Amino acid sequence: MKILTAKLLMAVFLSTQFSAFVYAEDEVSDKTNKVEYIDLLMGSIENKDYPGLPSGVTFEGDFRKIVGAGWDAANGKIQFRPKKAGVGTMQIVDGNRKIVKEIRITVTENNYSKVAREVSNLLGTIEGINVKIINNKVIVDGEVMLPRDMNRIVSVLKNYQGQTSNLVTISPLAEKKIAEYIEKDINNPEIHCRSVNGKFILEGWAGDGQEKSKAEVIAKTYVPDEVVEDCVALGKCNKPKLFSVINLINVKEGKAPEPGKIVRMTVHYVELQKDYEKSFRFQWMPDLDDGAKLEFGAGDRSPGASLVSSITGTISNLLPKLNWAKQHGFARVLQSSSLLVIDGQKGDIRSTIRIPYLVAGPQGVQSTNFEEAGMITTITPKVTGARSDSVRLQMDFSVKSLLGISSKGPLISNSQIQTVVVVRSTQSAAVGGLVQASTGTDFNKLPAEVSKNPIISLYASKSFRRNQSQFVVFVTPQIQSTASEGAEQIKQKFRLRD
Repeated sequence: MKILTAKLLMAVFLSTQFSAFVYAEDEVSDKTNKVEYIDLLMGSIENKDYPGLPSGVTFEGDFRKIVGAGWDAANGKIQFRPKKAGVGTMQIVDGNRKIVKEIRITVTENNYSKVAREVSNLLGTIEGINVKIINNKVIVDGEVMLPRDMNRIVSVLKNYQGQTSNLVTISPLAEKKIAEYIEKDINNPEIHCRSVNGKFILEGWAGDGQEKSKAEVIAKTYVPDEVVEDCVALGKCNKPKLFSVINLINVKEGKAPEPGKIVRMTVHYVELQKDYEKSFRFQWMPDLDDGAKLEFGAGDRSPGASLVSSITGTISNLLPKLNWAKQHGFARVLQSSSLLVIDGQKGDIRSTIRIPYLVAGPQGVQSTNFEEAGMITTITPKVTGARSDSVRLQMDFSVKSLLGISSKGPLISNSQIQTVVVVRSTQSAAVGGLVQASTGTDFNKLPAEVSKNPIISLYASKSFRRNQSQFVVFVTPQIQSTASEGAEQIKQKFRLRD
């Protein structure tokens, strides 16, 4: 009986030990399947797939001191973002507080991690880029909006040659956005801007050429800076095409320019001449003309020679002469001319005569030359403003007067004025003048026809002369709306009828 009891107790003990062994083996096997080991590098972001995890899981453990984790339930992925080197454990717990999976994380730091961290710090202000460590190289990837951001990325990565790679591109949306800014700044609903392959095209209609040029200048201020890649700087690849502005804006045909204003120019030439002469002369200068002569004669038939002599004389200017004279002259010459000129154009009036005279040519052959005398007027009016009644006058006056005829030709007096003045419409201005005055007195001046050998010479004379001349030019501009304005006054002046 005791032996049977001992055998039963031994059997129960063995069965209990076997069951415990089997249970322990199953527990160890199950726990081994739930543990996963992950090695991460600083600066490297990794995504792990866990499609079998139930919904509503949470992360527990001390992993947060070395790594950050994000759960993407839709795709069944966990993103690990290393923070610092170290070891940590992540336990994935379901809604029943049961450990579904355990992940043991080891974060190590190498040279690439340091480079990635420095690059991230330098480029942290630029949006749209990611810094990764892939295949022992720091990769910068993404899209930027501004070319100056791209230039900064290129400049930073140039300091880490051989350890970094630049995969960043300029976003196509940037060009579209710049085109919108250009169109908004131009602020013309008829002018549009679009971007095509790095080119900004301006299209539409402008009111004039100045508005077209202004739109192009505004667009060029928005053109991005040039991005120079490393291969371009080293001459290993071609230089990329630069951003440029293509101006296809059309200019509207403007209205035909309105005709200029009409200016009536009335010019008065006034010339005054005065002369005064007073003379007195007493002359008694008798002159004897000696006519005495002696003649001898001889002939074949006459018996002897003959002698003939005669004495004759003529006395002239025997009676004394007394002359007293006084002369006074006055002359006024008035010439008036009127001319219609378009604003800004030159007007010219000529009223001259040609005076012929003979001149001796080669071998005594006479020919006829001409000397011009008269009035020449050249005026260019310019209205100073659209609403102004002042006229700027650029004038050139020339008056040639005939003084007399000499043996060598006509004597011509030339008076000329060149000036620029501003005169209000319908008002007159004396734009120039010339005054000449001459006086002379002669005492006991012998005349040209007096005898050189008078018998008696009694002569006394006094002569006084004075000449004055004045030349003045008056100009009166008048702005007119039409050329026919003022025609009635001219008809009345000359008594013309339709």
